[in-house]
Amino acid sequence: MPPDIAALICQATGAVQTEPHQVVQRLWSGYGRIVRYRLHGADRAGVVVKHVKPPRIGHGDVSHRRKLRSYQVETVWYSDWSSRCDNACRVPASLASARFGDEVVLILEDLDAAGFGRRRSRIAEDDLSACLDWLANFHATFLGVKPQGLWPTGTYWHLATRPDELQALNDPPLQQAAAAIDRALSASPFQTLVHGDAKLDNFCFAERAGPVAAVDFQYVGGGPGVKDVAYFIDSCLPLPECERRESELLAIYFAALRRALSVKRPDIDADALERDWRALYPLAWTDFHRFLKGWSPGHWPRDSYSERLARQVIAQLTETRCNSAT
Repeated sequence: MPPDIAALICQATGAVQTEPHQVVQRLWSGYGRIVRYRLHGADRAGVVVKHVKPPRIGHGDVSHRRKLRSYQVETVWYSDWSSRCDNACRVPASLASARFGDEVVLILEDLDAAGFGRRRSRIAEDDLSACLDWLANFHATFLGVKPQGLWPTGTYWHLATRPDELQALNDPPLQQAAAAIDRALSASPFQTLVHGDAKLDNFCFAERAGPVAAVDFQYVGGGPGVKDVAYFIDSCLPLPECERRESELLAIYFAALRRALSVKRPDIDADALERDWRALYPLAWTDFHRFLKGWSPGHWPRDSYSERLARQVIAQLTETRCNSAT
């Protein structure tokens, strides 16, 4: 049976009536849509509904299975985990969720009504710092947890879920190093939850500079926080600026992380954590570059920041392996 979304909304909110008001976004590859609904007779003006309605594709398709799993993970995130986030790493409140076969319905707080109505196609300086602050607080909040019901390894590009892109990768040294990079990231003693798709499009901004909120938790799961940081910086800035501002942006993130840890996890050795994650930042960047280069095998200039960083990472891994062998 198809879901009666209006009935689910009324049950979750106490509204006496509801109707769709605005299509916010259509989901990637025709997997559904996100719709804003108006409420009547409730204590809030509206809600946002994410209705996942997958196309009919055989379950043997790797990409299809990954997408279906991602929506299951997001349902678990909102039902079991999202309430742990405070105002320093704001997310939409989960009001209800339901599954009907492969269909998923998530009824969520409307962040626009909560004061986070701006979206950015280009980022301002204040907003850049605010997003890094959100990431720092998110990572501090979930430091050391086991990602039960979520992806064991977060991010949509992690190696185990991307065999096609690895096979398509026309870069033998990077292809051979991919597993070692993945192991090094997974071996960090400071595991947390990573958002998994922390790009600029998934942050919501207030009218004035201040805290931000984040959405889209399909790929939340375990990992070191710098995986989110590398991906976020890459999503905001052209590569030459990513390189030029690397030290500055990492300093902003780690300062925010230390503040968050002092409140949320004062038991953690912040110096040791920062040393570990700073060392992993080039690997996290190269891990995403490995996916991109296999997914879109176009021209990648060898003098680009990502290519040079990847060569440095591969050289370091090779040296470590040789030293271990002797």
